[in-house]
Amino acid sequence: MQKSNYILAFLLMLFVGVNGQLQKEDPLHLELEQKDKELFRAAFDTCDTKVLEQLFTEDFEFYHDKGGLTEGRETFVGRFAEGCAQRDRKAPQPAKRILVPESLEVYPLYRNGELYGAIQHGIHTFEFLNEKGEYQKGDIAKFTHVWIKDEEGRWKVRRELSYDHQSQQ
Repeated sequence: MQKSNYILAFLLMLFVGVNGQLQKEDPLHLELEQKDKELFRAAFDTCDTKVLEQLFTEDFEFYHDKGGLTEGRETFVGRFAEGCAQRDRKAPQPAKRILVPESLEVYPLYRNGELYGAIQHGIHTFEFLNEKGEYQKGDIAKFTHVWIKDEEGRWKVRRELSYDHQSQQ
């Protein structure tokens, strides 16, 4: 590595260390914002377990303040598959996840000057169908994802936290 590259890497680490959260227009922020949409579209809208399998590491862990700990991608995706199998595909989706505008934050993670991961934090709300078939407000909650780049450079969630669930009623 040339001396100018070392200086650039040092300045980049210093800049990220001082500023922390990436700007909303930063390419990494935009990429992980798209990954967030892809993840929740697969989980709530399309029941696409193949997409979910691609978005989580094998050693994935999900920490939920009401539902407890789920360990392993297979277990986590399996629970979605069971729920999707029971769902009437002709009926409206039973639940919606809505990201609170402007709540998404992304913090890059570096090791030896190389980007290896990122922390993504945000707030989302949920709506559920009531017995009349109308959506009603559910909880509002915070979430944190630890995204890791795999060997092929693909982003995958390794850890997910879902917490501070509170009723919007």
